Amino acid sequence: MKYNWIKILRWFAIGVLITLAIWLLNKYGIEQVREQVEQFGIWAPAIVFGLRFTSIIVPVLPGTAYAILAGGLFGFAQGLLVVALADLASCTFNFYIARRYGRGLVERFVGQQFMEKVDRLAQQHLEGNFFLMTGLLMTGLFDFVAYAAGMTRMSWQSYFLALIVSILIAKPLWVAAGAGIFEGSQLLLGFAILGAFGIGIVTAVVQRQSKQ
Repeated sequence: MKYNWIKILRWFAIGVLITLAIWLLNKYGIEQVREQVEQFGIWAPAIVFGLRFTSIIVPVLPGTAYAILAGGLFGFAQGLLVVALADLASCTFNFYIARRYGRGLVERFVGQQFMEKVDRLAQQHLEGNFFLMTGLLMTGLFDFVAYAAGMTRMSWQSYFLALIVSILIAKPLWVAAGAGIFEGSQLLLGFAILGAFGIGIVTAVVQRQSKQ
């Protein structure tokens, strides 16, 4: 029951952030907002990077909204770069923490109520199934999967390769959605919709395989 409330609050927070971003853009316009953002220089993408990074280290925080926000503020290319680097750094950190310090420290980051999810993922024999590992990293559970992978016998090389593949396939989806919504680009929105459909298929297959 407690997990359900946390999950609801997480999605509520995502909705609030997206709504706030759309309101600002409707009030001031995308170009004016981006001009204001550009005045911050390197600090603007650094802040979004930090927010995305933290939301993956502490999985109870909403991270999806930051990917959409990155696409809206910086455009598709720069937004994707910020999100991809943040995910690469944070998921590598998660794996290292789990591998180096074990379950005890992982529980401090994810919380006791989510530790069962990490344990369940770690028991999926990820080290023996590269497809399953990559597929899970493409789902919304990727932050938990990064911790779980570090608690298995999976080699660093295999994990890193799976992480790179998952980032290249899945991360453009949310960034394109943000850029498409804020810029009114039907091409980017179409790409995001097709990507979401593809990710949905991958998620269903992975979940079915993990249950087997």
